[in-house]
Amino acid sequence: MIQLSSAGKRFGSKLLFDELDWLITPNDRVGVVGANGTGKSTLLKILAGSESLDYGSITRAKGISAGYLPQDGLSLSGRTVFAECMSVFSELLAMEAEMEQLTTQISELDHQSAEYDQVAERFHQIEDHFRARDGYALDAQVGAVLSGLGFSKSDWQRPTEEFSGGWQMRIALAKLLLQKPNLLLLDEPTNHLDLETRNWLEDYLTSYPNAFVLISHDRYFLDVTVKKTVEIWNKRAHFYSGNYEKYLAQRTERKNQLEAAYRNQREKIEQLEAFINRFRYQATKAKQVQSRIKELERMERIEVPPEEKTIHFHFPQPKPSGRIVAEFKNVAKSYGAKEVFRNVSFMIERGDRIALVGHNGAGKSTLIRMLDGSEPLSGGEYILGHNAQPDYFAQDQYKVLNPEHRMLDDLEEVAPRSTMTELRNLLGCFLFSDDDVFKPLGVLSGGERNRYALARMLLHPSNFLLLDEPTNHLDLRAKDVLLDALQEFNGTVVFVSHDRYFIDKLATRVFEVGEGRVEVFPGNYEDYLWRKQGGPALLSVPDVAQPSLAVETGANGGGKQKRINPLKLRKMQERCKEIEEEIAALETRIGAHEQSLLNFVSAEETARQTQSLEAHRAELASLMKEWEETSAVIEGR
Repeated sequence: MIQLSSAGKRFGSKLLFDELDWLITPNDRVGVVGANGTGKSTLLKILAGSESLDYGSITRAKGISAGYLPQDGLSLSGRTVFAECMSVFSELLAMEAEMEQLTTQISELDHQSAEYDQVAERFHQIEDHFRARDGYALDAQVGAVLSGLGFSKSDWQRPTEEFSGGWQMRIALAKLLLQKPNLLLLDEPTNHLDLETRNWLEDYLTSYPNAFVLISHDRYFLDVTVKKTVEIWNKRAHFYSGNYEKYLAQRTERKNQLEAAYRNQREKIEQLEAFINRFRYQATKAKQVQSRIKELERMERIEVPPEEKTIHFHFPQPKPSGRIVAEFKNVAKSYGAKEVFRNVSFMIERGDRIALVGHNGAGKSTLIRMLDGSEPLSGGEYILGHNAQPDYFAQDQYKVLNPEHRMLDDLEEVAPRSTMTELRNLLGCFLFSDDDVFKPLGVLSGGERNRYALARMLLHPSNFLLLDEPTNHLDLRAKDVLLDALQEFNGTVVFVSHDRYFIDKLATRVFEVGEGRVEVFPGNYEDYLWRKQGGPALLSVPDVAQPSLAVETGANGGGKQKRINPLKLRKMQERCKEIEEEIAALETRIGAHEQSLLNFVSAEETARQTQSLEAHRAELASLMKEWEETSAVIEGR
């Protein structure tokens, strides 16, 4: 469809990439990766036709359409959301309007006239085209995409200018998906999407009928959508088959090969130079010396660019809180007539890493603010545990920063014992380098200030972190730094994130927020989905999906018995071990509660211990049931 030949692009004096040869074919699913500033977004703009090459050529097949979604900056106005999306079908809408006119003419003409025959024939020609292009289902197509991208039906007739920048980008994405161009070009399409919408987009792209090229800092999204990875590295494009996980493995292998080739070449160069220096002034060796000088001149030097330093950031561990960090008892929250929560009860214990999930507007940010104490309850009771010190990172955290402070100076005030190198390394992880660190905070964009505010919090954390979308505006490297730091953190974390990989690696429990309730699930996001979709039964593989893994003859010789996918089986076995450890820990806690109840302290403490005991017993019963079901599936494999 599109071919780049010996393509090169500069940004000022900096060479982004050179000698790029790339043929994009129909049905390609490509992820573009690379460090910030290597030219990923520029490459997408070149493919879209909005930027030109500095040298080389780009060839497009006749009739190819490319649809481009930038990271941000689009603004729509003048139509309702539904009408804006319908506008992509202008040709079909024109056909529909002509069909209506022809229908009116047909009803008025004499059925025996030649003109009637001409009009009727024209109508049938247009209708055939209209039907072939699914014209009668336009409303349904638009409705399905808008619903998938999180728009409620009440939003469809609202003017587009009423929506914020993130929702404007969703409208632009909806239009592109409805257009179905031959080549879809998406620059970080998940930036403005919640988890449910990302899951929908993953499914949509999996069945997308044409090619797409995308940039994303979401590992899980890349893993499930792309089948080829292009990395811009060392001013060249390197091609890898497979998704992001396979790319990482192949990249390590390629890097090792390059370093080995570089070492071999250096040894060869040293040998040639040693010969030249030794025999340069001996006439009998002049021919051999000249031969080696020419060999050196002809040699294409292998370059190994400096690797980005891997930063292992360790922030000071906070003073421990009590075992119970926070507790909600029959909590309610309303804004006027709008009810957000009713009769919500749960307990957060020291060391918990709790992910809040739910659709946009379900109340996740409200719940975090309530835990912080900055949002009052409408009813019920919130008990903050002994020595628990909440620290709240908001989506607009940058608003609390002093705009006149320079970044590095401000950071030194927060962490006076850290060295300048440590502080600059940390800022580098969060995409601030060189002279950026001397900028006043007031000149940074909202996203840049939020990134800085997150780095600032990590230097002096409390023992109860409340993080509302901390992964926004972070690239893969910065997310890894944050993830590593939080995994080593010995306090308690409650967080909202739309990054599936980040949640899966960090969460020990998931709180599902929605419809006025908070439902608690043990494990990470994958465990949560597993339970939501039916638990152990989900892990058996349908016969039609993978017959080589799924079907074996039953003992009686009749019928088919489903066999578990080996990958799922291993996960189930690992989960069984986790459950057994959780059961042992719970039984210890239950024993401690029962012992405490033998010693009367006060009526309030007895009531508290009794409530905790009942909650742990209920959790134990749930875990025992899960263990029995999972064990039965494993044993019956």
